[in-house]
Amino acid sequence: MGDILPTYFISHGGGPWPWIPDMARELEPLARSLARMPQEIGTRPRAVLMISGHWEGEEYAVMSSPNPPMVYDYYNFPPHTYEITYPAPGAPALAEEIAARIAGAGLPTAMAPDQGYDHGTFVPMALMYPEADMPLLQVSMRSHYDPAEHFALGRALAPLREQGVLIVGSGLSYHNLRLFGPGAKEPSDVFDAWLGETLTLAPEARHAALMAWETAPHARTCHAQEDHLVPLFAALGAAAQAPATRVYHQTGIRGGVTASSWRFG
Repeated sequence: MGDILPTYFISHGGGPWPWIPDMARELEPLARSLARMPQEIGTRPRAVLMISGHWEGEEYAVMSSPNPPMVYDYYNFPPHTYEITYPAPGAPALAEEIAARIAGAGLPTAMAPDQGYDHGTFVPMALMYPEADMPLLQVSMRSHYDPAEHFALGRALAPLREQGVLIVGSGLSYHNLRLFGPGAKEPSDVFDAWLGETLTLAPEARHAALMAWETAPHARTCHAQEDHLVPLFAALGAAAQAPATRVYHQTGIRGGVTASSWRFG
């Protein structure tokens, strides 16, 4: 494939929100942004590779099942949300190639033949490619969350963009489950503004600022644990020289939260 695909960092919303009517109504702008992605990309990818804020381990594990199961990694939702299926095919041959690329970059890797699709993956994919006919796989984060190493992961994956693989970091630009409502407004607004400004910097300055993300205003309020920010580092590492475009922005979620998504390239 001659096209070089962009990469994305998406805010994937809370739990199985498209299947919960009140949540789906509130997050309709997010649903529209995810549904637009195939049109933005302009070509049908060979496969989608997700780095989700809901899968981490001691190594960079690569999902390798030909038919990955579902992982319902959310709690206290209606029974029907534990019966959702997204039967996209896996991509075992691509998984082997990805693992080799990661290992070739000097990063620890492993195959994960039993891993299934978590909600950071199947929820956005159900809106992006509702037919579930797009080959889909995931690579885990490492649980140390080191920004530089996750950028290195992205750099190792970057050649896949020229081979028709869409790389998506799936997290949230604000993720503090203990702070919703009006108290979330100022920290999420300010951090989101910092992140947006940072992502539009020249590549070297952008990289330096993101390496020091903890010094950003309200950084640790918005990300007491950065599992939902780390996918950004991998997505941007795979498109390190590419310009950033904000593709989703919403304020007042859950009474106060501001969230955004970006495309690189």
